[in-house]
Parts: sequence; structure tokens; C-alpha cells
Amino acid sequence: MAKLDELKRRLKQGEVYRRTDLAQWSKSVDRHLDELLKDGTLQKLSQGVYYYPKETAFGKTPPEEDVLVRSFLKDDRFLLIYPNSYNGLGVGTTQLYNLRRVYNQKRHGEFTLGNRKFDFKIKHHFPNKLTTEFLLVDLVNNLDKLAEDKLEVLRNVLKKAETMDVEKLADSVALYGTLKPKNY
Repeated sequence: MAKLDELKRRLKQGEVYRRTDLAQWSKSVDRHLDELLKDGTLQKLSQGVYYYPKETAFGKTPPEEDVLVRSFLKDDRFLLIYPNSYNGLGVGTTQLYNLRRVYNQKRHGEFTLGNRKFDFKIKHHFPNKLTTEFLLVDLVNNLDKLAEDKLEVLRNVLKKAETMDVEKLADSVALYGTLKPKNY
């Protein structure tokens, strides 16, 4: 029991751990994981990924998405994209999507982490943070995946582009655009 208590002392609330992270502090990591899951200290998010929830007045909080993705990828180089963000561009998109796209350089495919679905896409070039220019280019890159009238959205994208910083938009198209945005 002393070894389990020692492991518990190393854990921080709000952090996501991989099994390999915990193995450095425990020689019986699988047994300790079972005990930590049974007593509610940890929650299993997916195969080999665990969360030590923060306690609030409202109960246990889910992990922050960037912490979750960072731990899953074992990498800081990723960009979370929410297709719902396209709605803020004012180009006629209004749908709400229960999807989080993760541009990264390691993983590809759909993964459920906790109760959230992530669509990991390998991309070699993406910005460190989301910009309006990148979001507009990304919308055009993914236009065929949207539920809206594609021609209407595209017309609105062209109008929106006229109001934006031409150099920044051109740079985003050159760096991040597939053939679609480059042709418009």
C-alpha cells in the first residue's frame, strides 16, 4: 500500500497520464492502475491514457482538450480545429458539429478520448495558433465535408476574402491551401 500511496503523491489533479508515464514511478503499474481506477483516483480515457480529475463544487471536471491531446500525442506540435469555428467567419456556415479536428505530425484517424471524438489529421504545415486567414483556407480545404450549400458558402468566402489583409491571406493559401483554395 505504501508504494501505491507514493504513486498517488506524484499525481497532479487535472493532468492526463499515459501508462508509460506511470511506469517510471511503479514496478507494479498494472496492479496500481487497477487500484487507482477502482478507487476513482484515475479515469480511463482510452487504451493506456488516464486522467486524474480535478474536484470542484460541481463535481469532477473533464480534462482540458489541449492537455488531453498533448498527452495522447506525446507532442506539443498540434492545432485543434473546431468546424463550428467556421460559423464565426460570416460566410453562411451555421451547422454545429460534434467534432474536433487535430492537425499534427504523428497520428491519423478518429480516436475517442474520454467521451470526446477527435479526428487526427497528419499535416506537415499548420500554424501554431488559429488565425482568421488559416480558418478561411481550412474551410475551403474542407468544403466538401460541410453540410451547407457549397456554392453559396464559396461565394461568401470570396466576398470575405476581399475584406481581409491580402498578404496574410495569400501567405495562408500558399502555406496551408490544397488545390481548391489555390484555384480560387
